[in-house]
Amino acid sequence: MNIQSRYHEIHARSLRDPEGFWAEAAREIDWIETPKKIFDPSMGAYGRWFVDGVVNTCYNALDRHVAGGRADQVALIHDSPLTNTVSKFTYGEMLKEVQALAAVMRDFGVTKGDRVILYMPMVAEAVFAMLACARIGAVHSVVFGGFAAKELATRIEDAKPKLIFSASCGIEPGRIVQYKPLLDEAIRLSSIKPQTCVILQRPQQACDLTEGRDHDWAQLRRAALDAGKVAACVPVKATDPLYILYTSGTTGIPKGVVRDNGGHLVALKWSMFNLYGVKPGEVWWCGSDIGWVVGHSYIIYGPLIHGATSIMYEGKPVGTPDAGAFWRVISEHQAVAFFTAPTAFRAIKKEDPAGTFIRKYDLSKFRTLFLAGERADPPTVEWAEAQLKVPVIDHWW
Repeated sequence: MNIQSRYHEIHARSLRDPEGFWAEAAREIDWIETPKKIFDPSMGAYGRWFVDGVVNTCYNALDRHVAGGRADQVALIHDSPLTNTVSKFTYGEMLKEVQALAAVMRDFGVTKGDRVILYMPMVAEAVFAMLACARIGAVHSVVFGGFAAKELATRIEDAKPKLIFSASCGIEPGRIVQYKPLLDEAIRLSSIKPQTCVILQRPQQACDLTEGRDHDWAQLRRAALDAGKVAACVPVKATDPLYILYTSGTTGIPKGVVRDNGGHLVALKWSMFNLYGVKPGEVWWCGSDIGWVVGHSYIIYGPLIHGATSIMYEGKPVGTPDAGAFWRVISEHQAVAFFTAPTAFRAIKKEDPAGTFIRKYDLSKFRTLFLAGERADPPTVEWAEAQLKVPVIDHWW
């Protein structure tokens, strides 16, 4: 059966029997209490999924893979041409980091249902922090690192976080962006004053810490690991919130969109193979930012829940160092599929219209390019197909 007829058959079945369809998909998740009620249309404006299920998202992203034989498989590749570093973390190493960080949060009094803001660059520690929140049932809210103090203050005001994770700086081509003054100004502007900030000191630019409020991430991590501190997974309802992500606020006050645990787990696990064709153990790359929903879904949660290897990239499509940056990453880490925005491909096409850089790299493992974020214009799609010789799928929602 070809993929097109399979798509239509699966889609028709999902419409014909949505509860049966998603009940079957839910069997791919490890539940603490397996849901018997798949969908309750009476709950809220849109109904709620897996309403009597109990689960933990971090367990599904890390613990179950370690228990199931993937402890030594690489879970996360952090590739940063901006710092000229590549770091790899296995599922076992990720679990160790997340358990320790969750214990640190617990020691600061963060418990199930508390909100935690992340104002961080594209570093592996941001992934650890998101998963640590999920582990203890705290609700994370990632604020895009490109936002200034006023935007951060608005989100602090609304989320009322018990703790904030941040870093001394972000790195852009040719410049360093100091995060700490922006964080300090945001807290000054907000009527909500978080008691605890955990600051990752990056070697490119350290910052001063505010006494009594700010704590050095590396010191806390080292102390927790030396003491053997770990935090267990906290059971949460499928309908409990996993995270809040705010709209941009361009049309007024930013709106906090809440994503729950159960439906999110089931849908993302299902999508990794059924939409993207990626198998557990394969390498996948989503070129988004963790500050956006696509970054949440397809840098962190989707690939890790699925047991794949996820690439996190701190760089640009061009200029870090050239228009071959993407092909270098795909080739070096043997990614089978890549998901990015059409804007990135327009920039590459403008810099390298003949595709000269593409032919410098071995892309033999690469199978599919996915574009979303905005509409992919036909000339860019046609250029990518001709140059890459793989299917280019514009799945703009």
